[in-house]
Amino acid sequence: MHAITYSTFGAAAQVLQMQDLPTPDPAPGEVLVRLTHSGANPSDVKARAGSRPGVTKPPFPQIIPHSDGAGEIVAVGEGVDGSRMGQPVWVWNGQWRRAFGTAAEYIALPAEQAVPRPDWISAAAGATLGIPGLTAAHAVLGGGDVAGQTLLISGGGGAVGHNAVQLAKWAGARVIATCSPRDEARVRAAGAEQVLDYRDPDLAGKLLEMTDGRGVDRAVETEFGVNAAMLAEAVAENGTVAAYGSALDMTPALPFGAYLFKAITIDILLIYLLPDGPRQVAIDALHRAMKEGALTPSIHAEFPLADCARAHECIEAGARAGAVLLTI
Repeated sequence: MHAITYSTFGAAAQVLQMQDLPTPDPAPGEVLVRLTHSGANPSDVKARAGSRPGVTKPPFPQIIPHSDGAGEIVAVGEGVDGSRMGQPVWVWNGQWRRAFGTAAEYIALPAEQAVPRPDWISAAAGATLGIPGLTAAHAVLGGGDVAGQTLLISGGGGAVGHNAVQLAKWAGARVIATCSPRDEARVRAAGAEQVLDYRDPDLAGKLLEMTDGRGVDRAVETEFGVNAAMLAEAVAENGTVAAYGSALDMTPALPFGAYLFKAITIDILLIYLLPDGPRQVAIDALHRAMKEGALTPSIHAEFPLADCARAHECIEAGARAGAVLLTI
């Protein structure tokens, strides 16, 4: 099979290469998926670049990157129902703690990580659901019903944030979002009732004004470290911060007293480690929202498999309006 691989950290154009590798056989409990799309995410780019603190070399001698993807089951291992043959699926955690991910023509992985893909979800859309989709769904709905609540979605123009705005609106919440001015119209169209510039120095004040001084019930946060102090002011008593990122400040100074005397819950999300129960809740929500036309994952660009380096460079350049995919 054709696959993109790397064996050392470095710039995408220098370390990513196309290779011919043996097509894997599914082990007991696994399925073999013939992939049509692979989703590239910032976490894949950081892993390839070696930018994670304390990690000095790749964890495997040879790596096929990317955890998200979509395709069709073409073989099943021992113990897997043969009726799954030919089933359209989307894939999650394809390369999480494993050497070979989805930037290839085939992937063999545990059967539960290949989710049956309904007719109303295209293969391209399915390839966005593993990280951006599940993160958004769990960040919005992981604490239960949000109908009637006010949610703050940070980074509403990003792949996760844009999904989160749509899901929160679908779930009956009032949505306030932050983003850059260039994304304002797009974020409003996704369902945000109010949109603020994420750089506004009076963000907390405006959020309190919009909520009559009460604050927001739940904040879906992509930059927790930068916004920790602002959130202490802007989140309501007994509210929750669902934080899935903090890239700009990985060692935040937390105003603990402010959080304590509002009894604010900090829920740190890492979608790779989501337990089975909450993951299934998130999967079901994604499928239902898409069936009802309430969620349309945004796709910024698609590149051929051979141009994987360009896909990584696209993510590194920033200013994306959605997911970046490889077509296989």
